[in-house]
Amino acid sequence: MNNYTNSVEWLHRAEKTIPLGSQTFSKSRIAFPQNAAPLFIERGLGSKVWDADNNEYIDFVNGLLSVSLGYCDADVNQAVIDQLGSGITFSLPHRLEMEVAEELTKLIPCAEMVRFGKNGSDATSAAIRLARAYTKREHVAVCGYHGWQDWYIGSTTRNLGVPECVRALTHTFTYNDLSSLEKLFINYPEQLAAVIMEPMNVAFPEAGFLEGVQALCKKHGSVLIFDETITGFRFDLHGAQGLFNVTPDLATFGKGMANGFPISAVVGKQKIMSLMEDIFFSGTFAGETMSLVATKTTLKKIQRESVLKHIHTLGKKLICELNKLIEKHDVKDWLSNAGHPSWSFIIIKDTQKYSALELKSLFIQEMCARGILIGGSHNLSYAHTHDDIEKLLNAYDEVIFILKNTIETQNLYDVFKGKLLEPVFKVR
Repeated sequence: MNNYTNSVEWLHRAEKTIPLGSQTFSKSRIAFPQNAAPLFIERGLGSKVWDADNNEYIDFVNGLLSVSLGYCDADVNQAVIDQLGSGITFSLPHRLEMEVAEELTKLIPCAEMVRFGKNGSDATSAAIRLARAYTKREHVAVCGYHGWQDWYIGSTTRNLGVPECVRALTHTFTYNDLSSLEKLFINYPEQLAAVIMEPMNVAFPEAGFLEGVQALCKKHGSVLIFDETITGFRFDLHGAQGLFNVTPDLATFGKGMANGFPISAVVGKQKIMSLMEDIFFSGTFAGETMSLVATKTTLKKIQRESVLKHIHTLGKKLICELNKLIEKHDVKDWLSNAGHPSWSFIIIKDTQKYSALELKSLFIQEMCARGILIGGSHNLSYAHTHDDIEKLLNAYDEVIFILKNTIETQNLYDVFKGKLLEPVFKVR
């Protein structure tokens, strides 16, 4: 078992000045079990990271999918260093804003105009405000995860602090269930400003589903927004909209753009995007040049090298071989694997004796003990190798056996040494 002494000490220190000891729920002690997994990372290189106690891991979290090339990518780092010598944030726009916007309009089918933000919530919230301004409507239909802002998070169980009047404007529908969206249009006639959705997360879209969503939006005069914060430049160079050949009115991008640098983008049709001149979406750091040059370099590298082909090849191998292990250990009743090769999920279900959270807590402990940093998904980067995937699969072979044995012998609290994970909320 790894030593996590510094992680625990740093957590106690951090909690004195930082709520939860972390800036991000998904990086905190409720997502990684205290005393059984690392809670702080000190450095990263390629596909690997080292924690506060200098334990080494192959990282399959990758900055919550923001690291697409690998840690400390030499090309991105050099571009940022070069730009640093000229300045970061200026008093007027920098040409990089224009150059990166032009590149996005070349690559993304729906992109005729572009505005930048710093994170996914910036982009999705701006897209919703645009849609409301364009349609002069207020209600919104959502499917997936779209950030921390009131308009979305009010529709989840993490709605503390969100006014009821705001919560009442957001309505959820079910992925791959067109009728669930049709009901919203019936229940809120001529009131839905936008339908915002992840074009894919756990499941592939069924035949005609995305096209059906698009048709409903057109029929009822609502703006279709694809939240491609994760899928963009990961599923396909042209986004999931390019992969599935369905072009939305607006789209949001972020995590795959800059190899970990903070940037996001709202892109879309000119007739809607031009309203950015009238609505207020403005930020001092939206044109910050470090992230823009990182984006420019990352996008060039994705096009120049076989980045996506490499990631997808590794992902297909992982999914295939993991499914064989699930079959080998006969655990299909509580363990499964789903998703896109570049972003696949390990799905642990409740069993008669133990909850999914209990089993996932033990799962993370045992994977970390084998040098694998993982949450609930496989977030692959260009830096991952076939050897990394083999080591991951070998770890799975051992850990699935341990989980199965734990369920059968009912000894979880004999083998689990940490504090259990806590639920955030479930959207996928």
